Amino acid sequence: MSWRDEEVTAVATKFVESELVARREEFERQHQVDRDVWRRAGELGLLCCSIPEQYGGGGGTFAHDLAVFEAQARLGETGWGNGVHSGIVAHYILAYGTEEQKRRWLPGMASGDLVGAIAMTEPGAGSDLKNIRTRAVLDGDEYVIDGAKTFISNGQQADLVVVVAKTDPAAGAKGISLIVVETAACPGFVRGRVLEKVGLPAADTSELSFEDARVPAGNLLGGEPGRGFGQLMTQLARERLLLGVTAVASAESAVALTTEYVQSRDMFGQSLWDFQNTKFVLAEAATTARVARVFVDDCVRRHLDGELDATTAAMLKWWSTEQYVTIVDRCTQLFGGYGYMREYPIARMYADARVTKVFAGSNETMKDLVARSLQDGRG
Repeated sequence: MSWRDEEVTAVATKFVESELVARREEFERQHQVDRDVWRRAGELGLLCCSIPEQYGGGGGTFAHDLAVFEAQARLGETGWGNGVHSGIVAHYILAYGTEEQKRRWLPGMASGDLVGAIAMTEPGAGSDLKNIRTRAVLDGDEYVIDGAKTFISNGQQADLVVVVAKTDPAAGAKGISLIVVETAACPGFVRGRVLEKVGLPAADTSELSFEDARVPAGNLLGGEPGRGFGQLMTQLARERLLLGVTAVASAESAVALTTEYVQSRDMFGQSLWDFQNTKFVLAEAATTARVARVFVDDCVRRHLDGELDATTAAMLKWWSTEQYVTIVDRCTQLFGGYGYMREYPIARMYADARVTKVFAGSNETMKDLVARSLQDGRG
């Protein structure tokens, strides 16, 4: 039985086509989607689908959120940061926030009035989160935050930023905490430049800095400081599942687009499809995508049953994104020179795909996590 909600998929597909794909050029020029897109998504119930209704969400399961993310991936739309907003930030608040925090922030996230971001990566610390240098020092009833973050999705628009900071630098991983910064009322919070990327041109990806930024102590997630690293490790499995789902949907889309193209493209008196090499390339790509689909669907079901472990999520993330990049590369080759023209969806996919091997922890880090599980006898 499929985990996918077809009704949500249909609504999400229509929304992405009309509100995002139709305005792609505009959003690529400004490096972000407009706020009206977020609010429209909220009106349609496409934000925070798996957040309980008592907090303004859809009251569904994470499968409903995944149906929205998958619809976006199938259409090759990579600018809208709902994956971070609904799939990651909302769940940090739901899992670790106090009742007051959840009632204060989640309804606005579900309506699209508040946009969420998470600030983990720093100029000198990416996959190795223990190495972060951002500090949060308790001063009375406030935390004073100092540090710099980079590659932050939704950075320019974010109203809520979950900041990963060290509240006790001497305690190593046990000194890391998660603190929610409300950007509208935070002196010392500075939005830096929008980053120019190889791909994902419509995505809001920014630098952020904190210069004696004062945040209420009550914005700490988890009740007490020092719990952040464990919180991150628990929630990262969800993020890696999200990436696996979108990678597989994108790979399937690449195969479909290429199959259609080669049957209409004439070469040497026959269609490109008639060449044996074309058939073999697509047969291999379709087979790999099918195997990936079986793997990702199994992982979704495990997650819905509360049984997706961190090791399997790491396996899914590195393997699915590697296959996605390989499939897109081989499909692009079949388009010839047109595969390098951005008016063709395959060219956009080619530029956008590569970073998935870095998102949510590099694939090398994922393999290391898997290897550790083997060494510990957990693999």
